[in-house]
Amino acid sequence: MMHEATKKLKRGVKLPVIMAPMFLISNPKMVLAACESGIIGTFPALNARTTEMLDMWLQEITDGIQRIEEGGEEAAPWGINFISHRSNKRFNEDLALIEKYEPPLVITSLGDPSPVVQIVKNYGGVVLSDVIDMKFAKKALEKGSDGLVLVAAGAGGHGGRLNPIAFMHEVREFFDGPIALSGTLSKGEDILVAETLGADFAYFGTKFIVAEEGSAEDAYREMIVESNISDITYTPAFSGIHANYLTPSIIRAGLDPAQLPEKGKIDFSERGNHDAKAWRDIWGAGQGVGPIKKVQSVKEITTDLSKEYLAAVEKIANKYNQTMQRSN
Repeated sequence: MMHEATKKLKRGVKLPVIMAPMFLISNPKMVLAACESGIIGTFPALNARTTEMLDMWLQEITDGIQRIEEGGEEAAPWGINFISHRSNKRFNEDLALIEKYEPPLVITSLGDPSPVVQIVKNYGGVVLSDVIDMKFAKKALEKGSDGLVLVAAGAGGHGGRLNPIAFMHEVREFFDGPIALSGTLSKGEDILVAETLGADFAYFGTKFIVAEEGSAEDAYREMIVESNISDITYTPAFSGIHANYLTPSIIRAGLDPAQLPEKGKIDFSERGNHDAKAWRDIWGAGQGVGPIKKVQSVKEITTDLSKEYLAAVEKIANKYNQTMQRSN
């Protein structure tokens, strides 16, 4: 029997995909395009540079969802990513806006999710916590999260170190609620792989960096299209926490990827580049960057993923039938 929180997230979903909240890239237009295309669209609260702007963004999304459904279409759920650590200077203000606009999905990162859980459960929403290992997975569930985003090895941005197969298997030993799997996913067949492992959703970030509706610079999109798995560097040098970045963006900022510190954050000013900013100039991407070959709209990306997914389902079904015929 499907978990109740999973049922809520599946309503209106045509393809079991969550478009991940991407720093500086995700915006209301992108979220609405995702929901209209039948996948869950999300964005980080801090992409709206002020609480006032976040209020406007949430109103825009709420109005947009209403327009989609008034047009006769059932929109997929939408969600917001909230930094639940107290270092978030907008913690209380942004949490109040979550209570006001009631996003169906809230994805927590860092810190204790329980203050978010209390508010979101009151209005019937779902809380997923993104985690990189078993310790944090168990802790998030103990604090009341409905489900998890397993950020496995190869994921864009702050990816973990665990193999996604092993990570999924171990979490499913003790948890039957909603899980989204993240890490190297880029094609439609990857959705089927995630489902086969036991995930309810495939969590796609890098795939949507090139989306026309997003806020990525054109040069960022072009670098994604031109890059492959060999162009990804995993380092803590830019945030203090290990993350995956596009190596060409590191070189463009005047740095040698082979000479980055193994611990701590880099100080650009000490290296003679006073204008460079890690959050602006060093671009994140996951190891699944290779299959991304062109800039597309969110709808076009989703349509291609759906075709690939259905083709993979048919391929596996045919192989199964052939196996059964041989066994008989």
